[in-house]
Amino acid sequence: MEQWKGFEEGRWTEEINVDDFINRNYHPYDGDESFLKGPTARTEACNQKVNELLEAERKAGGTLKVDASRIMRINAFEPGYILEGKDLIVGLQTDEPLKRGICPFGGIRMVRQELEEFGETLPENIDFMFQYTTTHNDGVFKAYSPEMKKARHLGFITGLPDAYGRGRIIGDYRRAALYGIDRLIEEKQKDHDRISSRAIMSEENIRLSEEIWNQVAALKEIKTMAKSYGYDISQPASDVREAIQWLYFAYLAGLKEENGAAMSIGRTATFIDIYAERDLAEGRYTEEEIQEFVDDFILKLRVARHLRTGEYNELFGGDPMWITEGLGGIGADGRHRVTKNTYRVLNTLYNLGSAPEPNLTVLWSENLPEAFKKFCAQVSIDTDSIQYENDDKMRPAYGDDYSIACCVSAIQMGQQMQFFGARCNLAKCLLLAINGGVDERTGEHLGPQMEPMPKDKALDFEEVWRRYNIYLEWLMSVYARIMNIIHFMHDKYDYERSQMAFLDSEPKRLMAFGVAGLSVAADSLSAIKYAQVYPVTDENGVIVDYRTEGTFPKYGNDDDRVDELAVAISEKSIQELRKQPAYRGAVTTLSVLTITSNVMYGKKTGNTPDGRRACTPFAPGANPMHNRDEKGAIASLNSVAKIDWNTCQDGISNTFSIVPEALGKVPEARRDVLVNLLTGYFQKGAHHLNVNVLNRDTLIDAYHNPEKYPNLTIRVSGYAVRFNALSRAHQKEVIERTFHTAV
Repeated sequence: MEQWKGFEEGRWTEEINVDDFINRNYHPYDGDESFLKGPTARTEACNQKVNELLEAERKAGGTLKVDASRIMRINAFEPGYILEGKDLIVGLQTDEPLKRGICPFGGIRMVRQELEEFGETLPENIDFMFQYTTTHNDGVFKAYSPEMKKARHLGFITGLPDAYGRGRIIGDYRRAALYGIDRLIEEKQKDHDRISSRAIMSEENIRLSEEIWNQVAALKEIKTMAKSYGYDISQPASDVREAIQWLYFAYLAGLKEENGAAMSIGRTATFIDIYAERDLAEGRYTEEEIQEFVDDFILKLRVARHLRTGEYNELFGGDPMWITEGLGGIGADGRHRVTKNTYRVLNTLYNLGSAPEPNLTVLWSENLPEAFKKFCAQVSIDTDSIQYENDDKMRPAYGDDYSIACCVSAIQMGQQMQFFGARCNLAKCLLLAINGGVDERTGEHLGPQMEPMPKDKALDFEEVWRRYNIYLEWLMSVYARIMNIIHFMHDKYDYERSQMAFLDSEPKRLMAFGVAGLSVAADSLSAIKYAQVYPVTDENGVIVDYRTEGTFPKYGNDDDRVDELAVAISEKSIQELRKQPAYRGAVTTLSVLTITSNVMYGKKTGNTPDGRRACTPFAPGANPMHNRDEKGAIASLNSVAKIDWNTCQDGISNTFSIVPEALGKVPEARRDVLVNLLTGYFQKGAHHLNVNVLNRDTLIDAYHNPEKYPNLTIRVSGYAVRFNALSRAHQKEVIERTFHTAV
């Protein structure tokens, strides 16, 4: 093909295989950032428009405009632009930037609630339609057992995607650019005919046949959408601008149709660089022009929005989209995958200013170029906008062409999808075990019933641990059954056809469970084991508080006595989950990740034996509890690094904040110290690190004077947010976290 002129041929020309195309054609870059270009006048004008809209959105309370007149579909809206005539990469979810539409197939009750909160109403014709249409949310609650509903209501399992789009599906949108839509349709039709002609039409084969038909329909509609913007994407992209545009159109379709909890874009930078290098060599575009294309692409991702309820925002604060892009990493042949375009993507944080989206994720390896490591560290210090994950840990399990779904979870590009399922409350489960199946806040009975722990003497660790294992086994069983229901119903009533169209027709599946309150549970068990913890009961005999005599080791100080308890809890959790059959043969994985729902989980949990007070927040993710990691940054990192990623392959989130002066007195020293911290942390087998380099006083000032900090970006728990987009409760929790003052 003319569009492939200059590319080395291989398996990718005979089959859909983007990874082979990349391996044969990309150029690793070992240099530094000196080649980068700043923003053009056109970029600055578009960025100024976006910043004006963002400020108007903030003043409007977080949502600028809602359009309930039509259901969000690929071609529901006329073309939209940031600045018509100046956009280089075109396409918006609706016909205006930051306007939010409705996605009712996930749950019509949720949409009605959203609209009510924003003073809008659902049009009569749509409301009438959903009197006769079952949504994903409807189906789930028809199938839930009373026990499942109670576990959800009391807060043992929270944040389930039973009332919103599940997300975490990453289409391999690069396929649109490399092959064109017509080739993808042709391959999907072949798959449909092959599967629908099988001798045994099992439930799975029937389901697959229908799903692939729906995928083909979506691909055809994507072509129509592109034509409305003046592009024919039936054939492969011919240059770097088209490669970005084709890829973005493919991604935009999913963004339009699904309000998923995470809408990751994949791993696009190195792929795009192949086109950029060819165009530079041929003199088709200059470095400044290519940077301008990348800047414009990133601007489009920054204005993506979904309509959310207030309840959702309490769980996932800051209006996140999790448009995660994986950068760097090492290829199967040992070459690193850092390219000039990897630098260009990070450079947008300078050209456009810091921002939470896209969720830029550096896939860290000790074999990455030193110049790139130093550049990443400097970007972290300057913007607090990127996170790091251990490529050397994930690559052996997922291959060299994986990316990150949502915050920290690896998925093979084009070959895997993930069933996402929020998380369960480890700390509350411990309180249930101590009370013998009685909820500490309501007195309701749930789970196995047994006598509560003796109230007239200190808690016995061995007995508490025995009971805790029983209740973890029960909770994980309920959790797994809930997840199977959710994803059965999501496939049935809210299938993500436009995202799945860019995956293999018979993908491998992961079932992603999560836990919250790990550090609270570990510290509580440590208190029971190493101090004297006496129960305190209410008038009904329910244990509602604890009196502690003596001291105990706390998670986050590199003390094996308590750190091993955290490890044991995570191992028990995944052990019990793996006993449960998973929907569609999915492989069970586990994360220690809370997003910002650590605040909501705390609200639903009473006093705990570690001294934490009722209704106060948990630590985020796998973090130690606020300010309990007293022995410095390295000790805190070492504790988290002990949680085994092989146990928690869905991710182990660690959000790390350090004051600039702790890294050194001069910028170059700070950069080098941060590189050494990252290197040492990941060499210990750790999985993930959010990096914030800032002072607590900055956040306190931003809390009181938000107008002074319109774009202050911080990492919170696997993703970044604009600080002023968080609720007051979430802001307070972030301010209360540990800010390390010494390495």
